[in-house]
Amino acid sequence: MTASPEVLLRSLFEAAVTAADPMRCLPALLPPRPERRRLVIGAGKAAARMAEAVEQTWGPCEGLVITRDGYERPCRGIEIVSAAHPVPDVRGREATRRMLDLLEGLGEDDAVLTLISGGASALLVAPAGRVTLEEKRAINAALLASGAPIEAMNTVRKHLSAVKGGRLAAAAWPARMTALVISDVPGDELAAIASGPTVADRSTPAEARAILDRHGIAVPTSVAELLDGPSGGIAPDDARLARCETRLVAAPSQSLAAAAAVGRRAGCRVEILGDAIEGEARDVAAEQARLARARQAALRPGDAPLLLLSGGECTVTRRGEGSGGPNAEFALALALALREQPGIDAIACDTDGVDGAAEVAGALVGPRTLERARRAGRSPEAALAANDAHGFFATVGGQVVTGPTLTNVNDFRAILVRA
Repeated sequence: MTASPEVLLRSLFEAAVTAADPMRCLPALLPPRPERRRLVIGAGKAAARMAEAVEQTWGPCEGLVITRDGYERPCRGIEIVSAAHPVPDVRGREATRRMLDLLEGLGEDDAVLTLISGGASALLVAPAGRVTLEEKRAINAALLASGAPIEAMNTVRKHLSAVKGGRLAAAAWPARMTALVISDVPGDELAAIASGPTVADRSTPAEARAILDRHGIAVPTSVAELLDGPSGGIAPDDARLARCETRLVAAPSQSLAAAAAVGRRAGCRVEILGDAIEGEARDVAAEQARLARARQAALRPGDAPLLLLSGGECTVTRRGEGSGGPNAEFALALALALREQPGIDAIACDTDGVDGAAEVAGALVGPRTLERARRAGRSPEAALAANDAHGFFATVGGQVVTGPTLTNVNDFRAILVRA
């Protein structure tokens, strides 16, 4: 290995992101260009880039795609609308309403291409029943702060929405729909990605209510009415889903494989711990720190360095008022657990370039991280207690800032272990 640990770790992350770039992975999975009307809709952090890739192959198309602020891309026919993420706003609601208007009145000969990626749960906004946007925003914010896993959050979102849980596909019936999906959820379950707008919903309102109760989230009357009543989701045997096909375009496993290839070319051995790791970021960090120490103890002088790669989605239960995200918190907790152990460096970043709600992808840590903290007068323990990992790394160094990556296959972690 000739590159420095930081250079190598950054190159691994870049390879993971590049592997999930829609321009690279989407064109080969596009269906044949429809002869008649072709309507393109979509939502998510990667949706505008996906739309750009579609038009590069098909030419200008009619349609509307909703993406996060800053993730817009130039398209010749498809309208790109930006909205707030991770807490929905009125722009997302109005754009979703316009999207549904486009689907109204389609016939059997019409074709709809739907582009879905992580972030669509917040960007596709159509509150069900008597639920207001403000009520939905409040519950969404509470879920984000609760530490609930993404699948649980999306179960709740489905039952408060008029477009999730298969309802978007149902709205397009009887048109033929093809949905192309980039996964940002552990396990790549299509019904969980973006709350499954084109996929049947097997969850129940009672399950959604239990999730809210378990995390101590109070609900207004309008939400209680929905969750205490019959399901409004689209069942697997619903005829309106018969003309919808959903395909996976990119997933965390592909990005880990791309990073592993870069690591092997650099002379490292690679161990992939999994692409669907979940849990509290600080707990996952403690576990991986123990593993890294154990692997290092088995190395002998002259052995090739070892890379421990993992993906998935860690969570943070907010206990403090700091600025942080699961990847930066993982990195901070890892540095504390390793206690300046020589020969171990790591990177933890979100592949969309946004860790939590900050415009920071994540952080790099190594044997000198805690030393830099002491020199800067920052307590890593206090920062972790306050959930202030972003503030910590902004002071001591190590932040990874990429800007919008235009894709999203969730967390990426790499630990470099040398003898």
